[in-house]
Amino acid sequence: VQLVQSGAELRNPGASVKVSCKASGYTFTSYYIDWVRQAPGQGFESMGRIDPEDGGTKYAQKFQGRVTFTADTATSTAYVELSSLRSEDTAVYFCKIDTETGSHWGQGTQVTVSS
Repeated sequence: VQLVQSGAELRNPGASVKVSCKASGYTFTSYYIDWVRQAPGQGFESMGRIDPEDGGTKYAQKFQGRVTFTADTATSTAYVELSSLRSEDTAVYFCKIDTETGSHWGQGTQVTVSS
C-alpha cells in the first residue's frame, strides 16, 4: 500500500488549495480515505473522510462549508480542497486509510498560508 501526496503549497489568506493523494497497491474503492492535519505544535485533527466507491463524504463540523473531498477512481487519486484559507490553516495535511493490517499514511503535504 502506498499513498503519495502532492508537494508543498504556499497560499495567500482567502485563497484555496487542493492537495492530492495517489493510492497504489490495493483496490482504491475498498477503504475510506481519511484526511487529517497537524498544525505546528499541535496534535492531529480529523477533517473527515470520503468513500471512494460512491463519493460519499463526511466532514468534520469545523470545516463544513470550506472543505471538499473528491475521489477519482480512474486515477486512484483522492483530493482535499480547502477554501477561504486563513493563517490558522497552516499545517501538514495527510491522507490515510485503515485496513485489516493497520493504518497507512501519505507522506504529508505542507500548506502554508501567509501574506
